[in-house]
Amino acid sequence: MGEHERSFYREGGVLLHPTSLPGPYGIGDIGPAAWRWIDWLTEAGCQIWQILPLGPTGYGDSPYQSFSSFAGNPLLISPERLVADGLLTVDDLEPLPEFPSDRVDFGTVIEYKERLLTLATERFRQDPAHPYREDFQIYCQGQASWLDDFALFMAIKGEHDGIPWIDWEPSLALRQQDALAEAKERLVAEIESHRFRQFLFSYQWETVRQRSVQKDLKIIGDIPIFVAHDSADVWAHHEFFLLDDTGMPTVVAGVPPDYFSPSGQRWGNPLYRWDKLREDGYSWWLSRLEKVLSLVDFVRLDHFRGFEAYWEIPVEAAGAESGRWVTGPGADFLEAARQALGHLPIIAEDLGLITPEVVALRETFDLPGMKVLQFAFDSDATHEYLPHNFERHCVVYTGTHDNDTTRGWYESVPDETQDFCRRYLRCNDENISWKMIKAAWSSVAERAVAPMQDLLEQGSEARMNFPSRADGNWQWRLTSDQLTPQLAKRMREMNALYGRLKPTDEEDPIER
Repeated sequence: MGEHERSFYREGGVLLHPTSLPGPYGIGDIGPAAWRWIDWLTEAGCQIWQILPLGPTGYGDSPYQSFSSFAGNPLLISPERLVADGLLTVDDLEPLPEFPSDRVDFGTVIEYKERLLTLATERFRQDPAHPYREDFQIYCQGQASWLDDFALFMAIKGEHDGIPWIDWEPSLALRQQDALAEAKERLVAEIESHRFRQFLFSYQWETVRQRSVQKDLKIIGDIPIFVAHDSADVWAHHEFFLLDDTGMPTVVAGVPPDYFSPSGQRWGNPLYRWDKLREDGYSWWLSRLEKVLSLVDFVRLDHFRGFEAYWEIPVEAAGAESGRWVTGPGADFLEAARQALGHLPIIAEDLGLITPEVVALRETFDLPGMKVLQFAFDSDATHEYLPHNFERHCVVYTGTHDNDTTRGWYESVPDETQDFCRRYLRCNDENISWKMIKAAWSSVAERAVAPMQDLLEQGSEARMNFPSRADGNWQWRLTSDQLTPQLAKRMREMNALYGRLKPTDEEDPIER
């Protein structure tokens, strides 16, 4: 797409993961609450809903440490939809725990949702004439390339009380065929249950997608560059990861010191054998991209710089400082993706230590990068994240899921940073969040996105994730009374003033 073509559209939207939606069942889900959220975004004149990865979460509840790159999170399945579909009764929803309304208590939610999903699965199993029967079989056949391994992985994990696959008996951990055949026979009911949960997630998410299409709302998803070691991905595809003969990583992922962490970060994910992936035509990675893009319109490609070069840390190292840069697959992989997809609906998460080589890779494939305003005020007028230095082809954020809220950030930075911020935005301490949103929306960036916490002007108590903290993250939720018509009107005015309404909206003052 050329510069002239790009200049004709501008979009604005909100970052909110489905787990943060309001509702009575302890966690946001993809039922009626998601539909109401899409309707509210439409009222607000937004064209974008950005989410985090949708996969099933494990230790730490992080969507970036999922049991599968292909599966959906069963915790997002809507109990209301299960009742409407005859798989649960209203009485089954009781007793309803006293869930907090403004955060996710994952322990209680998991116990409650597990009971409901088990009941729903049993009802389906006992009803051979259920209307979903044929659709379920079609789904299982169409998704078999990943679903069979995932369902078996989760069934075996359940049999082993949830311990990582690396601690299973070697015959299962290393996928000896006799052991796998015995497990499939022994765990047939459990395997079918995990397949059915994935079908339910897919079926419910499809109604969310249909609602977004009806409202002309684009959903931006997220693909983490690395996957969890304790995942069906690594267990089923040892050949694509740098593992020893027992299945343990030999080196792990992370980043050197940067503005997120002065000592760097040791993420611990296994690294790819890009040589083997290349020999296979990158089929696993391309299938991963295709799967996510069947759920959303665009994807934020997490840690884009890792495709140019990634930070490799010896597995025995306690920290990240002893790592080294290793050349990634670069243009060869992105060209394969472009050939497979026909185009690249990708936003490059190009944060961190960015080199000219990373910029060149992004520009070669015409991918928009990211600008985060919270990083713009610790320097001077030359900082690339200040709006007057933007190029059009980018996505600007007030902050991301890894940042503090704008108010929390402002209250924690040094006086000189606060002073620069106030002078640049022409604001005072009280209206910092919306002044930051205005700076993003009024910029030349094609897309502007703000976390919902910033629209609500919340402080650090509403932060979604602390990258250096192992637990207590991903818990923040909206409450029903916060999605007000007044807030939608305020957001709509922002979109209208800065040309980010849909062309069909009557308030749009820009001829397109």
